[in-house]
Amino acid sequence: MGTSLHPPQLITNSRTLYLVWVPADPDAVATLVPEGLTPAGDRSCYINQYVVDGPDQTSAVGAETFGSYSLTYLGANLSGLDTEAGVPGRWWTHYYNSSDVMTRYAREHGVPTGESGRTVLALDDDVLVATTHVGGRPVIRTTARVRVGTPQRVAGQLRYITRRDEEFVSGRYPYVADVAEEFEVLSMEFLAPDHPTYLLRPADPLTVTFGFYAPSMTFCYPGGEGPLGSEHGS
Repeated sequence: MGTSLHPPQLITNSRTLYLVWVPADPDAVATLVPEGLTPAGDRSCYINQYVVDGPDQTSAVGAETFGSYSLTYLGANLSGLDTEAGVPGRWWTHYYNSSDVMTRYAREHGVPTGESGRTVLALDDDVLVATTHVGGRPVIRTTARVRVGTPQRVAGQLRYITRRDEEFVSGRYPYVADVAEEFEVLSMEFLAPDHPTYLLRPADPLTVTFGFYAPSMTFCYPGGEGPLGSEHGS
């Protein structure tokens, strides 16, 4: 079953935690990248844990809407597909959304959607805890020290590669975000060794190569989109 929603869809003011890290098992991560794409040399992985608190924060209107929702997605960085700003292209491996409508919308664009999930971001004083629940149990928990202070405005594009009808598709996801003034990852725990996401668990000691917390992030889902190598997918 598909949706009646047309791309791109706009999401505003999400609370977002985004990280890139070096994995404990680089060979396992490489097996998740399909033939035709090349994983990053360090086999780095990424995660986005975010929450959209209200249905009025999305452009979806009418009979079907995303509603308020939470989402965790993660995957592997790629080599040779950087954006103009040097941000690596990324391959989705796992996707857990609390909104059935948005899950179906993402699936139509080649995202490997799994079972539904629930993500909770709790900021208490200066400690942020982001927990991803799948199948009724916590599977990923990220803890960071955060001081929002005077947020810094950042903007750009992320690039995600999906596959539809055996063809790779490149999607550009423009964003504008206000990121916390101070941010430090304290821990990143993959809590369920029997869960598929465990293949992407971080190395010990934890090596985070990029990350931020944004109390407000706005983006299109997706923006420019086309076959890999085309005008939109170059």
